[in-house]
Amino acid sequence: MTAGTTLPHGTTTAEHELAALQREHGRPLFALLLRLCDGDRQRAEDLLQETLVRAWQHPEALRAEAFDSVRPWLLTVARRLAIDARRARQARPPEVGDADLENARVIADHAERSAATLDVREAVKTLTPEHREVLVLVYFRGASVAEAARTLGIPPGTVKSRAYYALRALRRMLPGYAADLR
Repeated sequence: MTAGTTLPHGTTTAEHELAALQREHGRPLFALLLRLCDGDRQRAEDLLQETLVRAWQHPEALRAEAFDSVRPWLLTVARRLAIDARRARQARPPEVGDADLENARVIADHAERSAATLDVREAVKTLTPEHREVLVLVYFRGASVAEAARTLGIPPGTVKSRAYYALRALRRMLPGYAADLR
């Protein structure tokens, strides 16, 4: 079936035999593959085509005198191809559609976050000690204005003022992070 002679209409005997094979056994093969592919018509059609390619590659199996019909051989090949395809799909992570990607949450890269942290640390080091200690207490340790005022021994208004001017200085030093410093 692989070589074949050329017929008058430009087709080879191999193509003619393959077409006859598909006409005779295509429907039962497709029905089996459709069940094995859980109703996925596209996958079943692909596996049917692969089964017929295997038949074309092994003409000796189709012409064997040991059995009356080639259908059992074709059904066995189709079933094995379907099992292999299922195992291959299970071994890979599931495919993600475009809709899933559009709705996916974007998470900042760990490297970007680390770089931003280093930038902020360096900028905070340039602040005056008074502004730095207010920022550390209020923004990094989570103290309230009243708690920071008690800890530092200064009025709450001074804590607010120092925090305001410290953030303003950081915005000037870190223009790319201005939205994060509001």
